[in-house]
Amino acid sequence: MFGNYLIGLREGLEASLVVCILIAYLVKTERRDALKPIWIGIGVAVGLALAFGAGLEFGSQELTFEAQELLGGSLSILAVVLVTWMVFWMRRTARHLRAELHGRLDAALRMGTGALVATAFLAVGREGLETALFVWASVRAASSSGADGTYAPLAGVVLGLLTAVFLGWLFYRGALRINLARFFTWTGGMLVVVAAGVLAYGVHDLQEARFLGGLGNKAFDVSATIPPDSWYGTLLKGVFNFQPDPTVVQVTVWALYLIPTLALFLAPVGSGPSRRVEKQKATETDEKAEANRAEAAG
Repeated sequence: MFGNYLIGLREGLEASLVVCILIAYLVKTERRDALKPIWIGIGVAVGLALAFGAGLEFGSQELTFEAQELLGGSLSILAVVLVTWMVFWMRRTARHLRAELHGRLDAALRMGTGALVATAFLAVGREGLETALFVWASVRAASSSGADGTYAPLAGVVLGLLTAVFLGWLFYRGALRINLARFFTWTGGMLVVVAAGVLAYGVHDLQEARFLGGLGNKAFDVSATIPPDSWYGTLLKGVFNFQPDPTVVQVTVWALYLIPTLALFLAPVGSGPSRRVEKQKATETDEKAEANRAEAAG
């Protein structure tokens, strides 16, 4: 349940901060007339995300078992790809998120109502679709063994989203200061661990769909030591999507994803100037030196 709570919290807070920044900017610039199109865009984005999640859940129930596993495995892998891209992107842009959104909103204000609706829709809609897909994959993985119960994983997501909305409201009211870069770094690292479990589960789905082999080749089986229905088995399942009897392919994919991805994500970023900046500074220095030499020669 904690893993799903983390997903709801992180993804929900990201969307909440986007909404707060857009609205606060319009209020401070005395453009309250533009609030209605912004809310329309946000509402459409939320509705689309909910419809997408419902389509995934109910549409997959009409398929055969093999087709369900193939769809579930493929979408789980796609969800991991999207969430991995998202955590790296947010880590790079967290410091400049406010300025980037302000720039887009200024351009939309000049273009009119339709552009405002599109700006809000695109800003929130991308987060909503990514969240719906990753939540669906994670809840499906967490519920597969029945260890978390039917509703516990979804309850974790809902609690995370409600917490995110509350924190976003506090942020808007000025009662909460958030170091976005640090927050998204810590939660992003934990989300990479959750994503690794979702990826392993997606691979297991593809094996059950007979798209991949090796279903009977177990890497280990600790079901007797860590029963899935025990409190600690439930905890490991809810947080890490832990499976007591994974296949060799699952463990291999899990390790090949988690180790390099986490190492890259936790590596220092922005500790020094980029090569382009260094090259620009060197060019400016050379130009100044050349100008000084020409002046001295003249």
